[in-house]
Amino acid sequence: MCINLMIADDHIMIREGIKQLLEFDGDMKVILETGDGEECLKLLENSSPDVLLLDINMPKKNGIEVLREIRKSGSDLKVLMLTVHNEVEYLIKALELGLNGYILKDSESAELKKAIFSIMEGEKYIQPSLIPALNARLINKDEDKDKVEQLTKREIEVLAKVAKGMFNREIAVSLNISERTVKNHISNIFKKIQVSDRTQAAVFAIRNDIIKI
Repeated sequence: MCINLMIADDHIMIREGIKQLLEFDGDMKVILETGDGEECLKLLENSSPDVLLLDINMPKKNGIEVLREIRKSGSDLKVLMLTVHNEVEYLIKALELGLNGYILKDSESAELKKAIFSIMEGEKYIQPSLIPALNARLINKDEDKDKVEQLTKREIEVLAKVAKGMFNREIAVSLNISERTVKNHISNIFKKIQVSDRTQAAVFAIRNDIIKI
């Protein structure tokens, strides 16, 4: 099966280089290219690539804004951030919005292809060198273990969906419960794991294997 790709990056030479690398073996094909975020969203209205390779730094709308709009639309398009940013804050924000993968531009072509194949199989792929930065947020492993044990089965289900970037309404529909119930669960989760927002909750879920990356 040939994987159809879209590349959104404002550097033409980078797009061309990535295209040549990924199309070399014949198992991937770049069907769409763009250099800015707004055009990316417009192209996606009438096209359905399997994977979007999305840069963060782009004119008109940056990659984070594009990802947010894609998820707001209800699309389950697989999105792989391909960026120079190795700051964990960008990674966390992207994960909160439902990102499928995050990889740096200085990665080898084999790792980029591995990331694409991984997210096509339904897995999350995070640049291995960035995992320690995520884990650095860990205050105390024993404390985290105690916090996880306080969560009910339903709260763990809700937390996993929060970490995947789902909105309260989407969580309610997927679990066949009311949106008010979802809000109550999230409030209880935040208290039990001692976080104040969804980003912190997502990091907690990742480092405690509530969702896999």
